[in-house]
Amino acid sequence: MNRILFLLLTLAGVVAAADQPGLRAALQPEKERKPAADFALQDVNGKIVKLADFRGKVVLLDFWATWCTGCKKEIPWFEAFQSAYDAKGFAVVGVSLDEDGWKVLKPFLEEHKIPYTMLLGDDPMSRRYGIGNLPDTFLIDRQGRVAALYKENLVDKDNVEANIKVLLSEH
Repeated sequence: MNRILFLLLTLAGVVAAADQPGLRAALQPEKERKPAADFALQDVNGKIVKLADFRGKVVLLDFWATWCTGCKKEIPWFEAFQSAYDAKGFAVVGVSLDEDGWKVLKPFLEEHKIPYTMLLGDDPMSRRYGIGNLPDTFLIDRQGRVAALYKENLVDKDNVEANIKVLLSEH
């Protein structure tokens, strides 16, 4: 993937999204949900984390970057979801797509103390998930299937929370 083109497209998406309302998504019917692509990525401590580690939980998988204004606006919302629903089997997993990797991400995480799992993504994972512009957010059900997708725009906080509640009620 041409990183300069990716950056330019992403910046164009951020500018275009700045004045738009948050993106809403309907939950896919259970029978139509497709398995989310597994991954094995490092967290800030060097531990390898896989999507399969979260099986049995509802997962909000957030692709973001430290330079993405919309992405950073969503972080407090996702922190609140993590706090409110953790005990009910919910987890937020952030995947940073910062080109400079840990050099940029570690200082950001030290400053902001984000309380959920944060991983460093890579190009193969971006391709498997079809990431274009940021932010991209996936809601994954307890069976590891994509239940809702918020592509290339700031999410609608209330819509995401409503979808989380429905997914947590499914067995």
